[in-house]
Amino acid sequence: MTIGSLDTLEVRAADHTQGRAWDGVVEAVRQATLSAQTSGRVAEVLHDVNDRTAEGAVLVRLSAVEQQAGVDTARAQLRAAEAVAAEAEGNYRRYLELSQAHHVSKAQLDQMQRARDSAFATRDAARAQLAAAGQQTRYTTIRAPWPGIVSRRDVEPGESVGVGQPLMTLFSPDALRVEVGIPQSDAAEVRARPRADLVFDDGRRVEAAEVIVFPAADPATHTVRVRVQLPPLDPVPVPGTTAKVVFPALGGATYAQVPLAALIRRGEVNAVYVLTDGRLSLRQVRLGEHAGDRVDVIAGLRPGEAIAADPVAAAQALAAARKGMK
Repeated sequence: MTIGSLDTLEVRAADHTQGRAWDGVVEAVRQATLSAQTSGRVAEVLHDVNDRTAEGAVLVRLSAVEQQAGVDTARAQLRAAEAVAAEAEGNYRRYLELSQAHHVSKAQLDQMQRARDSAFATRDAARAQLAAAGQQTRYTTIRAPWPGIVSRRDVEPGESVGVGQPLMTLFSPDALRVEVGIPQSDAAEVRARPRADLVFDDGRRVEAAEVIVFPAADPATHTVRVRVQLPPLDPVPVPGTTAKVVFPALGGATYAQVPLAALIRRGEVNAVYVLTDGRLSLRQVRLGEHAGDRVDVIAGLRPGEAIAADPVAAAQALAAARKGMK
């Protein structure tokens, strides 16, 4: 209907008899970006994107020339330290026997003991150095920490990589979830009946394996996070894709629904121009589920009220009315 030159429309109700839904993003509970822990050149890349890997499977091999040289050097140093330690131990035992027969002084025996202890410490340090060098060699073989699917590959054979450089990303398809934020007024219903269905873009609708309602609301948005655990699926939804989460516990709730074109957005605030008893005013609203070119209004507006169809024209009409009153 038209009042003056301003087009208005009547707010209609959206009855969610099958439950209300929110869009969420699929994320992996277990996802890892494997990075280089030692420098080197990529010798082999044994898996690519979409490959399934077993736990412990080799994903990438780096050249180990420098690392192996470090192992050989550390092993040689350990052999030398062990020889010195064995000689120091022998000297100390001989001086101990001589000391018991009073052929050497206590000071000479203490000197031999300090020399032995120093040689033992050097030997132990050489052992630790060999272990560290061996670990650097093991770092040249990058393995899957658990069974998963490769979602990203960042290197090619022949590339030089440094410590911390990403090599490959994989996720576990057995543990996927979706998190959505629902109004705090609906959290109690979902907490009492923790059930949800997930609707994917390919048309599949599956029941969630578990629904967890967080105990606190976000003070900025006044929404409560709900974590929905996915059951095992084939094909596996890709992390980062969207899925609609439907809560049957909220079925039958009736909310106002308006066209997206009737909304005015100012920063984080959403509002509509409402016509009441011939008076036009701007009213803030809180939005819910989107359905095509329309959106639910879960607070601030009731079905049956009249709003401006064009917020720009409404703002101009309101400004003209205020100017005429001066």
